[in-house]
Amino acid sequence: MTSAVTDIPAAPSHLAQAHFAAEFTFRTDCWDVHEALSAGADFVLLDVRSPAMFAAGHVPGAISLPHGKITRRRMADWPDQTLFVTYCAGPHCNGAARAALRLAELGRPVKIMAGGVTGWRDEGFDLATGA
Repeated sequence: MTSAVTDIPAAPSHLAQAHFAAEFTFRTDCWDVHEALSAGADFVLLDVRSPAMFAAGHVPGAISLPHGKITRRRMADWPDQTLFVTYCAGPHCNGAARAALRLAELGRPVKIMAGGVTGWRDEGFDLATGA
């Protein structure tokens, strides 16, 4: 007897390895971001939600830059090879992906912080408030 899980077999190991390795080039997680921020981040963390949501609670060290406001001119404040990490409210929100797409279209290196604010809080990390 099979289930919906086993009806389609798992990918061969070499394909699974390539797939999962590639995921790390697109995403990071809240724990790794927290550790990097604690040690002195080598990336720019962008909270791409509204300014009101940012003020209500954001990852300490993040910069408020709503995804709709990401422009070539605004990004010129950082060197071309600066890595940006975007986040939004959480897995139910596509703002981080919208921002990541926009940054990629501008030729900027980018990753998404999986989980967003929801993931950050789930890990037990504090949020900062204010602008």
